[in-house]
Amino acid sequence: MTDTIAAVCARRVWDSRGLPTIEVEVRTSSGARGQGIAPAGASTGRREARELRDGGDRLGGCDVIRAVELAISVVGPRITGIDVHDQEAVDAILARMGPEVGGNTTTAASLAVLHAAGASRGIPAWAVLDAAPRWMPRPQIQIIGGGAHAAHRTAVQDFMVLPLSPTRIADAFFEVAEVYRAVGAVLAERGPRRGVADEGGHWPEVTGTEDALDLLVAGIERAGLVPGVDMAISLDIAATQFASADGYGVGDRSYDTADWIAELDRLCRAYPISTIEDPAGEDDARGMRRAVATLGDTAVVVGDDYLVTDADRIEAAARDEAVQAALIKVNQVGTVTGAARAVAAARANDLSVIVSARSGETEDVSVAHLATGWGADIVKVGSITRGERTAKWNELIRIDEALGGLPLAPAP
Repeated sequence: MTDTIAAVCARRVWDSRGLPTIEVEVRTSSGARGQGIAPAGASTGRREARELRDGGDRLGGCDVIRAVELAISVVGPRITGIDVHDQEAVDAILARMGPEVGGNTTTAASLAVLHAAGASRGIPAWAVLDAAPRWMPRPQIQIIGGGAHAAHRTAVQDFMVLPLSPTRIADAFFEVAEVYRAVGAVLAERGPRRGVADEGGHWPEVTGTEDALDLLVAGIERAGLVPGVDMAISLDIAATQFASADGYGVGDRSYDTADWIAELDRLCRAYPISTIEDPAGEDDARGMRRAVATLGDTAVVVGDDYLVTDADRIEAAARDEAVQAALIKVNQVGTVTGAARAVAAARANDLSVIVSARSGETEDVSVAHLATGWGADIVKVGSITRGERTAKWNELIRIDEALGGLPLAPAP
């Protein structure tokens, strides 16, 4: 059935870092409504779709009043009258407008159209993408924050866990929660706890990467689980954050590319690490290829800043054997359709798919629907002690129940 977009409104709302962001609401001729809120990253690739921020003194230049105005005055008129079920047509218009209105504006609008299309048909957003998913994505959850998420207290950005033995997503979340609590108990025995990082992981009261890894292993064991059997470790290196023309600077040490990848290989062989994200910088193609050649037998090499949810870059990286998995973030490319093409490119090249939230998030649960509807292998949503994160956890549990209980995707 045809149900055209009848109205578009927008507003300034707030994300988990206390910064403004944009929410777009789409209303259709049948009365259906859908909302989408743009997330924002702290560690961002230079090839990502650019946000539109106001600049100036207000809120450190991060206000979005101009983006809200453009969503109403420019985006609304250009997509009004289009069938809400024709996501590709809407997103083609949004993509052309991206440089004018900002990737945050197009992201919020595109997500709003997806949710409105579901509401128009009386189905959830995941079912718009795939009415019969085969599995639920396996959750990848931060336990210790670092890098840009925690004032660069550690070079590595995310110390995460990946449940291996659970077969249902609710059980996977339960085991992650046990590990989170156990790591907190170990930290409390060391001294005062310092709160949480941007994505809800423990603040990194550690002396360095290996201390954090030892802490994770201790937490897994204290929770009664076997490291590498029941629970694996995943790392987001976010190497662009400490890359330079001369190599990689970590603390008081400097590495050339070969030595840096060798150091990561040593860690992957010493600890039960299953995935390692952005081991080399966004412009270090040689380093990414070396990472796959060196680490690929022990840990899956994931591209994030290196790929920026770009289908062409994913295809090229697959040909070059520079990645084994693609991280997917809608706001990196600016539209649902653009991200769907990136997923298709990954699948066509036998790469694993990880759908990810960002460090600046809201109660918007789109990532849970996208990960399910796209059949992602892994969903990366952040830790358990922030409401914008548990909103995604809880939505994934509801989706699984609505589907009658699906198996988790195979572990990497």
